[in-house]
Amino acid sequence: MNLMRKILAVLFLLVATGVAVWPAPAGVEVAVAAHDLAAGVPLTPGDVVVHRIPPELSPGGAVPVERAVGRALVSPARAGEPLTDLRLSAANPDTASVAVRLGDPAVAGLLTTGARVDVVAQDRVLAEAASVVAVRDGEVAVLNLDRAAATRVASESLAQPVALTLR
Repeated sequence: MNLMRKILAVLFLLVATGVAVWPAPAGVEVAVAAHDLAAGVPLTPGDVVVHRIPPELSPGGAVPVERAVGRALVSPARAGEPLTDLRLSAANPDTASVAVRLGDPAVAGLLTTGARVDVVAQDRVLAEAASVVAVRDGEVAVLNLDRAAATRVASESLAQPVALTLR
C-alpha cells in the first residue's frame, strides 16, 4: 500500500511539473468593455480591460487598449464586448452629440450607426455630414457633429422636428 502511494505521489508530481512547464496556449490581447459603455463618450483606462483569447475567436479589427482609450464608441457596448476599429470614432473635443426628434419617423428605419446625414429645418441646412451615433424609439436620432452645428441643431430641434437627408 505504501508503494502504491509513493507511485501515485510521483505520478502527481510529474503531472504537476508538466502542467507548470507546458507552454500557455497562444492568444491575442483584445480590448474589452469593462462595463456597459455609452456611445459618444471618450473611453478612459477604467472603461477598458484586456482579455487574452484564442486567435480564431478574435473579431476582425480588434484593437489593443492603447488604441481604444481616448476614442469614443459610435454605439453603446455591453460589458465584456470586444472593441473593434469600426466601433470606435476619434474622440474630438470640437465635436458634440445631440439627440433630435425626427420630422418623419419613417426615416429612422433607414438610419444605421455610422451613417452620414445632413440636418435640415424648413428651408435651410443646419448641419452637413453629421454621423449617426444611435436611433431611439423610431423617432429620435443621436448625431455627432461639430460643436457649433450641434448647438444650432439642438436649438432648432426644440422649436420643431428636423429632417435628415441621407448621404
